[in-house]
Amino acid sequence: MRHHPGEFMASSKKAPLIAAAVVGVLAIGGIKLATGGGSDETLETEGKTTASRSSEGCESVVIAASSEKAGLMGEIADQYNSAGRKVDGTCFEAVVTTVASGSAQTALAEGWDEKVHGAKPTVWSPAASTWVGMLKQDLMAADKPNILPEKSSSIVTSPLVLAMPKPMAEALGWPKKQLGWGDVHQLATNPAGWGSVGHPEWGKFTLGKTNPNISTSGLAATVGAFYASTGRASDLTAKDLTDKKVLKYVQDVESAVVHYGDTTLTFLSNLAKADRSGKGMTYVSAVAVEEKSVIDYNLGNPTGDPTTLKDARKPQVPLVAIYPKEGTLVSDSPYVVLDADWVSETQKKGAADIEEFMKTPASQKTFTDAGFRAHDGAAGKAIKDDSNLSAAKVKSVINAPSASVLNGVRSTWAEVRKPARVLMLMDVSGSMGDDSGHRGKSKLELAKEAAAGALDQFTAHDEVGLWAFTTGMAGGETDFYSELMPLSKLDQANSKKLTTTLNGLIPLSGTPLYAATRAAAATMKSECADGYICAVVVLTDGRNEDMSDNDLDSLLEDLGGGSSENALRVFSIAYGDGADLDTLKQISEASSAAAYDSRDASKINKVFIDVLSNF
Repeated sequence: MRHHPGEFMASSKKAPLIAAAVVGVLAIGGIKLATGGGSDETLETEGKTTASRSSEGCESVVIAASSEKAGLMGEIADQYNSAGRKVDGTCFEAVVTTVASGSAQTALAEGWDEKVHGAKPTVWSPAASTWVGMLKQDLMAADKPNILPEKSSSIVTSPLVLAMPKPMAEALGWPKKQLGWGDVHQLATNPAGWGSVGHPEWGKFTLGKTNPNISTSGLAATVGAFYASTGRASDLTAKDLTDKKVLKYVQDVESAVVHYGDTTLTFLSNLAKADRSGKGMTYVSAVAVEEKSVIDYNLGNPTGDPTTLKDARKPQVPLVAIYPKEGTLVSDSPYVVLDADWVSETQKKGAADIEEFMKTPASQKTFTDAGFRAHDGAAGKAIKDDSNLSAAKVKSVINAPSASVLNGVRSTWAEVRKPARVLMLMDVSGSMGDDSGHRGKSKLELAKEAAAGALDQFTAHDEVGLWAFTTGMAGGETDFYSELMPLSKLDQANSKKLTTTLNGLIPLSGTPLYAATRAAAATMKSECADGYICAVVVLTDGRNEDMSDNDLDSLLEDLGGGSSENALRVFSIAYGDGADLDTLKQISEASSAAAYDSRDASKINKVFIDVLSNF
């Protein structure tokens, strides 16, 4: 049975406003926190140092690099550190840290909190120059000093492509026929889906696309769709963003999205898993990714991590790279030496020397061997050896719109994106009352703040509900959850109500993880409908403690079917050092979703935003 919400909430608690900093960051839309592999993201490497500190006594040059190239830059940095180079008698130590582009943009606009993002950078190398332009606009809007140089140059490049299973691309006429967003739009709007080209067994056309507020590939794909709707490859204007025909075109494309998210790695990893079971053709029809990701996937290494390549297992069905005929954006990886008050003139000289080293033929070969193009756009051996890609220079390149238009694209996207129905499942077991080790607050207090603060990811088009779960609620052995708020349109009134409800949660007993997840999934499957992204988001700080339902295998079987269209997906958050991350990974992977690691409780704000970026 379901108890009245008041039985499980502290009646004296009121809903405080969430810190303005969190809301402000969301308004900028540049958050990219815990992040992904072959694109500008990675789920567990944010803030990670990828080059060893081996040059004792040398001046440090910290390079904040987007995660798709940070590992390779770290390898080259190690080579630089061992080369004994000096500038005006001073040696330098290159230290590469992983910070996703959107996250770094926001961090720099806010002054860079070292506790959150690591050491303040001397150099910023986002995936694309578009983030640099948006940072400049953010600084101007906030009346803050400009910390950007007048110009910067590229380290490596990688164009955005539509990665599609080879048989699907061939069914559309590839490689003889040039494909693009127009084909995506046509398939997305045809009720017959793949049946319209003779393959009804593939179902509807589905698209994997990341959130443009935090992901470079997601932003590039969104811009590409807007440009395709206008028939132009340059000069996208604010007026275009209000044109009804343009908006309808982009909304049609977005209607095919499986879900969004902070990382293309979620799509590629789930596609690889589906491929191994012979279901790759039913999970997703195309994914908007950088070209390098296609190489990584076809090598059987969707993360793009060189250390895992030895364990790679090539897919049964490879992906092909479709270079949209309407044009595409290129991730140009600028090397931006910051003109900030924490960067000395000596460090700037060292940064310039490191950039020169990064552009040597040997360093460029390190990049191109891994699937990037050189800084001048030339393809290397990895691209030339893969017949599923084109080694020719990309001819149809879209000119990125102005920073103000880019921000307008992201704002407009929030109104035309696919809406979501999401059930938030919050653990209120007794251990959630333990000290988080952060800001003197309990784990539950931090989680409540994070959940409420991340609600700005939703719009009034979305429907959100809230359950609390713990064992023995009101003494009933099988009464393991309470519906605190049914699925409701998240308008201003319901958003305030949900925030109030979240802030009233109190810790109680044990953790019936399997039973609560099973019940939530069953409920959401019945509530799901065409035209919505349907999901459960479960946060827990422990492992299953309900012996009346201790059957993980049957739960995973119940959650299966995530490789089919309109499937329910269970995104999970492992919260606190006692969380069972391995089991949560199995639960999320069974539904073709993703598990997020917040075992460091202080990271929960970042993680919650990343999780809700899937919608």
